[in-house]
Amino acid sequence: MADSNFIDHVRIYCKAGNGGKGSMHLHRAKYVPKGGPDGGDGGRGGHIILRGNKQMWTLIHLRYRKNIRAEDGGDGSGQLKTGKEGEDIILEVPLGTVARDGETNEILFEIMEDGEQRILAKGGRGGLGNNNFKSATNQTPRYAQPGEPGVEGLFILELKILADVGLVGFPNAGKSTLLSVVSAAKPKIANYAFTTMEPNLGIVNYYDDKSFVMADIPGIIEGAHEGKGLGLRFLRHIERNAMLLFMIPADSKDIGKEYKILLNELKQYNPELLDKQRVIAVTKSDMLDEELKAEIRRHMPRKVPYLFICSLTGEGIPQLKDLLWHTLNRDESAD
Repeated sequence: MADSNFIDHVRIYCKAGNGGKGSMHLHRAKYVPKGGPDGGDGGRGGHIILRGNKQMWTLIHLRYRKNIRAEDGGDGSGQLKTGKEGEDIILEVPLGTVARDGETNEILFEIMEDGEQRILAKGGRGGLGNNNFKSATNQTPRYAQPGEPGVEGLFILELKILADVGLVGFPNAGKSTLLSVVSAAKPKIANYAFTTMEPNLGIVNYYDDKSFVMADIPGIIEGAHEGKGLGLRFLRHIERNAMLLFMIPADSKDIGKEYKILLNELKQYNPELLDKQRVIAVTKSDMLDEELKAEIRRHMPRKVPYLFICSLTGEGIPQLKDLLWHTLNRDESAD
């Protein structure tokens, strides 16, 4: 995976800018030998900001950018001049990026919309100049505030892919083949386990210029929630999918059991995944006759819609697109 362009987890050290010092200055002029305080405030330190960019799909640009430091604010000066604000650093990130505290692992925020900006590390406030402290009893204060230090620390950025439909299945279940048939995506396809080593996204065109996004997630194996196979690395991406399409090949020894194993892996990783809408596709169905299909139907879950499909022959593909579209838009149809 060292040469992969898909990076979905980075750790970065950030140091926001310190605020500038307030000025301790007394006004002096040719005919004003003892003027009052006119020290300006210090400038704010630069923030480190994350900004959503819908054109990005990976965090690879931050992989080797381990130390990020924003500019300090400028010091205040006489004649009530405020110091220059430190320049902010804006880091573009893909939609679906989660920012965590690197020490506590606490979620700080998530970037979900294009152009959305959130401060990751806040710059320190500038100190107040001595002009702010004058009063009736102290008309020439000879002190000013130092600037506040900027926030610094370790942060974790974690990408969870945003897609309408997530493909869930064991390795070699036909997920990549389906994606290549229903969209313009060109995932690597071969007849062995773990062909897909990173998520692939494809836009599935529907009727009347309608479309939805489908994500091919690397295959799950039993024990994935414990980190076996590629499990933990990619299970997080399923959390973002609006619905899940379970793909089980027709030559599976026990289709019902395989579905339950997949369901259990999702439950063990995050029970909330079971709240998502589900559809089952029995793939490679060109090898089945009607008698075998009837036998399989007896073991299918009763409350989950399913279809028999074959990506190579096109069997059931139009019906699958219909089912996915109507399931995704069920709430809108009901209005």
